[in-house]
Formats: sequence, C-alpha cells, structure tokens
Amino acid sequence: DVLGTGDASVHSPRQAAVGQESAEGSSAVTATIDAPSDRAGVLPLAERLRETRRLSRALAEPLSAEDQVVQPMDDASPTKWHLAHTTWFFETFVLKPHLAGFHSLDERFGYCFNSYYEAAGPRQPRPKRGLLTRPSLDEVLQYRRHVDAGLEALLTSGVPERHPRVGELIELGINHEQQHQELILTDILALFAAQPLRPAYRPAASTSRGAGEGMRPVRWLDFPGGIHGIGHTGQGFAYDNECPRHEVLLGDYRLADRLVTNSEWLEFMADGGYASPAHWLSDGWAMVNRNGWIAPGYWEGEQGEWRQMTLGGLVPVDRAAPVSHISYFEADAFARWTGKRLPTEFEWEAAAQGLAVGGNTLGCGALRPLPAERGGLSEPAQVFGDVWEWTQSAYAPYPGYRAGAGALGEYNGKFMCGQYVLRGASCITPDGHSRATYRNFFYPHQRWQFTGIRLADDA
Repeated sequence: DVLGTGDASVHSPRQAAVGQESAEGSSAVTATIDAPSDRAGVLPLAERLRETRRLSRALAEPLSAEDQVVQPMDDASPTKWHLAHTTWFFETFVLKPHLAGFHSLDERFGYCFNSYYEAAGPRQPRPKRGLLTRPSLDEVLQYRRHVDAGLEALLTSGVPERHPRVGELIELGINHEQQHQELILTDILALFAAQPLRPAYRPAASTSRGAGEGMRPVRWLDFPGGIHGIGHTGQGFAYDNECPRHEVLLGDYRLADRLVTNSEWLEFMADGGYASPAHWLSDGWAMVNRNGWIAPGYWEGEQGEWRQMTLGGLVPVDRAAPVSHISYFEADAFARWTGKRLPTEFEWEAAAQGLAVGGNTLGCGALRPLPAERGGLSEPAQVFGDVWEWTQSAYAPYPGYRAGAGALGEYNGKFMCGQYVLRGASCITPDGHSRATYRNFFYPHQRWQFTGIRLADDA
C-alpha cells in the first residue's frame, strides 16, 4: 500500500525483474522503535525481516481487540486487517511460489485480506473491511505465526541466497509492511478521534526538540536551476515509481528552510482562509463547503481555544509545531494566500539530494510533528520526518516507466491518475524507510495522514 491509498505503491528492487498500502506492551513499543535510523540496509535481510514483523505486533500491542476490528472511514483499515494483509502478502508472493511444501492456514483468508490485486483474485470490498469480525484477532495472530514459521524455513533453506529474485521479494515485503506500520498508526488516530472518550494510543514520549523555543522565523534558501538528475540510481531498494532515473530542467527556485507551522496556519484562518473562495481551487472550495472544513483535520474548538487530537490524546495545538492533517487543496490555498507556491516534486528532490536521511520519524517516539530546531542552517530542516510534504506535482509515470507483469505490477502504476505526490517522511514513518527519491501520493482531498507543507517560490 502506498501510505495514501491503502495499498498503492510498490516495486521490487529491480524494476526489470518485476515488472507501497506495527508482544509486548506500550513500553516495549518505545523500546522497539527507538532504534538507529540507519539500520535499514545494514542488518542482514533475515534480521530486518524479523524486526519488521516484530514491530507490527508491537505497534498493535497497546490496542484492545475491539480497537483492532473497527474501520472509522473508507480510507482507513482496521489494525487487524493490516496485520493479516501484510501476512497474506508474504504468503502469496514469497512462500507459496518459493517454499516447497508450504500450505496455507486457511485458503479463505485470501478473499479477506487481498487489498487490490486483481490478478490475485476477488476480495472483501475495501469500505467493508471493518465487518470482518471473523477470523478473530487470535486467529489472525495465529496466521502471522504460521507465515512467520514459513519465512524462517525459507530463510534457513538457503533459497534466498541461491535465487536473488526471492531475496528481492522479501525486501519488497519488508518495505510493504513498513508502509502498513505507518497506516496502523494513522488509521488508529482516525478511529480514536471519532471516539467520545478521545483515548490516547500511548502517552507521547518526552522530547527536548523545540522545548522552550518559540517559532523561529522562516529563512529562504536559494537553489540553482539547470538540468538535474531525478529518480533512483539503482543502489539499494526502490519502488518502481521512483524509476527510471532521468533528467529534468528546473529554473532557479527558493524553498523555505522549515515547514509551515500551526501559528502561521492560525493566521490564515483568522484572515478568513476557510471563508473566502479567493485562494481556492474550484474543487477545493467545493470540498470546504461540502465537508464544513474550518480548520486542519483533528482540530476541535474555536479561535483561541483550538485543541488537536493526536496519538497522545486531545491536546492544545502546539503553535510552533508543523501544521499537519491538511489536504492538497488546503496546502495550495495557503500557499496562494502567502503569495508563494508549493514546490514541484523535482525541486524538492533536487534540494534533498545529499542530505542525511533522518529526523523525527517513528524511532524518535514523539508520534507527533515537532517544532523546527533553531540554528543558522544553510540547508532545509525537517526534510525527512514530522509530516509528508505536499508538492504541486501530479502523480504520473517517469519517462520510460513500465509497470511489471502480474499482480505485483499492480502495486503502483495503476494509481497514476488524479493524485498528487508528497515527499519526505512523517513522525510515524518507520526509520530507514524513506529516501530522497521516495514518492508518496494521495488524492487531493485526503488529510487523515500526517501531511503538511513547505513553501516554495521562484528565485
């Protein structure tokens, strides 16, 4: 699944070979996710697979059985479904074709937990995943253990070493499950925000980032135009929508050195940002009126008394933190209101090339966007972490892109219509999952994910 569309964006490490929809208590979650952000690609494949499978269970551990079966809206899936779907993915694309003697725990699970792979057969309609009270949570966990045992047998058989294609499929499964780990948390936030008790998933971890600091002024960084290489270089894992690498021509441009904050968004609101059509795209203005939007997603209250539902419960809006849970329509309207614009995905990637991939992601444990750190930086801050950043670029294939054959070829290509690209990572993206070439994508009205904005301008 791509983070945005539930199961919508993958590719195998080698596009030519193939053709993206978290047992141990909340304290264990902290221990599990508080790991070096550069571990991906450093640990052996088998250990990364085990760690990924363990993290999904750990992310679900603070939840009750009831929490894990409810679907709060069509875009969000139940936690139990995520746990089962990622297991079905390994069973269907890794174990059944490549582990001799493997048998399914229950062949009916394929109908329940296939997401959108037409070539893999019929499936439970997406809006009705919350009706799957059976199999029970205990049966889903048994299903995971059964498939994990099969994966261990495959790893010890030597097949991945003898057949690189199998190792590539395991790598794809790891990255696919990491996408669902982020979805587990975003979908639980959507569920808890709909609860009258406004429960907390987990008390937010303490952090010193931004503590005692007000919102720092934005600085504008200049970037040269010219011909830039865009897309994955072929070193390490990438989804097929990041390929092939190609050249683009950019004009000179400027990027804000930090993300737009809640304080700045409050100014937009106070100036009638949601009450006037002047800065809105037609479809965006229709969405504002249809849904009664007057503030970002998960905000409650009124001017001067705004609170925001977070994974740590309902809390006062942190004015210095990046604004989050905004749609493309809102991001575009805000940019127009400021007299600036959204960056293209190519401008974003050119600016991010060479930057260390690290920031406020899942391993930090904050589970919320944090204020930008102070300092006289000459490079953009908050690039990887806090919120996914909307760009003005439509999600479309790169020149020369060809989707692969078979079910796995459905992972990305068939969604290249009507969506916009986001770049970076969020506060709940698993560590080591993102990179400068990573292309996330959502429909322009969607805002249940941790999505935000960095302003751009022509030089």
